[in-house]
Amino acid sequence: MTQPETNLSRKTGGLTPRSTRDLFFSELRPTLSLALPLIVAELGWMSMGIVDTIMVGRLPNSAVAIGAVSLGGGLYYTVAIFGSGLLLGLDTLVSQAFGRKDLADARASLLNSLVVALILAPLMMGVVSLWPPLMQRMHIDHEVVNEMGPFLRALNWSTLPLVLYFALRRYMQAVGVVKPITFALISANVVNLVGNWIFIYGRMGSRAYGLPGSGWSTCAARIYITLVLAGSLLYFNKRKQLGLSDRGARIEISRMFELLRLGFPAASQILLEIGVFTVAAALIGKLGPLPLAGHQIALNAASFTYMVPLGISSAAAVRVGQAIGRGDAAGARRAGWTAIAVGAAFMTLAGILFVSIPAWIARIFSPDPKVIHFGAELLLVAAAFELFDGLQTVATGALRGMGDTRTPTITSLFSYWIIGLPVGYILCFHVGWGAVGLWIGLCIGLILIGSILLILWQYRSRPLALD
Repeated sequence: MTQPETNLSRKTGGLTPRSTRDLFFSELRPTLSLALPLIVAELGWMSMGIVDTIMVGRLPNSAVAIGAVSLGGGLYYTVAIFGSGLLLGLDTLVSQAFGRKDLADARASLLNSLVVALILAPLMMGVVSLWPPLMQRMHIDHEVVNEMGPFLRALNWSTLPLVLYFALRRYMQAVGVVKPITFALISANVVNLVGNWIFIYGRMGSRAYGLPGSGWSTCAARIYITLVLAGSLLYFNKRKQLGLSDRGARIEISRMFELLRLGFPAASQILLEIGVFTVAAALIGKLGPLPLAGHQIALNAASFTYMVPLGISSAAAVRVGQAIGRGDAAGARRAGWTAIAVGAAFMTLAGILFVSIPAWIARIFSPDPKVIHFGAELLLVAAAFELFDGLQTVATGALRGMGDTRTPTITSLFSYWIIGLPVGYILCFHVGWGAVGLWIGLCIGLILIGSILLILWQYRSRPLALD
């Protein structure tokens, strides 16, 4: 506890409402200063997927095209985000090293994370290549699977730049260099949009690749992002004296294992969350292209709003980690609660928006009235879990800043896979509620996760206030 807070406690027996408010606003500015560029970056990342869906939604068979992108994209990201998530330990190691001004340690973590990324990429590509035959054996709608295969093969070539981007990004945001990340992702949307226009529809002398053209466009955009971040890091290395050019950093097996030790639970938590929606897509695929297209529309909309608390979550991990690194325990707790409050406020507004104009949102993705109907139905279910999705996302980041990456994993396993998905399966196939029933089960899981992680952050962070 800082000296001003100690004196205040002695006088009043605790913080007065006014002093609590002052402390909140004093933390709000640096949190938003770090979070806003990351939020824009996350929205830029998600926008590429939304643009892909909109562009393929204008192909002749809209429902099949959107369904193939939904299933193929979900299967790809189940593998890709898990592999990239293994590098989430950089949030803890680099932010805490930077907080105690140990640039050599932060540099060593970056070097070893890049080596891990080079090892992971071919392994991830091998796993992704197994998805199309597996979907055929699961008897998913054959039209969707036939369109998904070529799209997935094209998308798979973006894996190496994806993991390299992820390593560079985690380091840069942990040391407070976030504007290049925002620029890279915003400008990459232009690259992706133009690429979609060229490769999907055969413009500017290109062959019309159809759905696979979207995968090739994404691949080009990811190569571009990685090159921009690498160039920016070289520039800011001199400007902010990050010490990346200093000698002494070397490949350390022990540090790689430390990265994986911290990253594996975090990656598992992401896998459990993305995986449950991927399984949901596969199950809905049994119902036909129309429900699957509606699922993709609702998932895109919910994922777009999710990017805001995800950016806040990254800021929370950095702010909490840096505060712990410099020995400011009370500041770490305050940073976590401030970020959680901001994330909860935004997602409440997003839920209200989903309830107010679901059909209008669905119409952005497809002109087909049947597709719009299915998408609008699922958006109403999404509205119910928005608040809790925000709570669980930001609380996960705050806990990661403390070095706790296991608790969210266990919570996701219990809430999604033991409660949410089985309930959704029963409602979908046995009660007969279809895709809506499956989404209700996922909604129940998210409500549980958000509630549990909020309580656990209160419990885990309480000792910080007593240090």
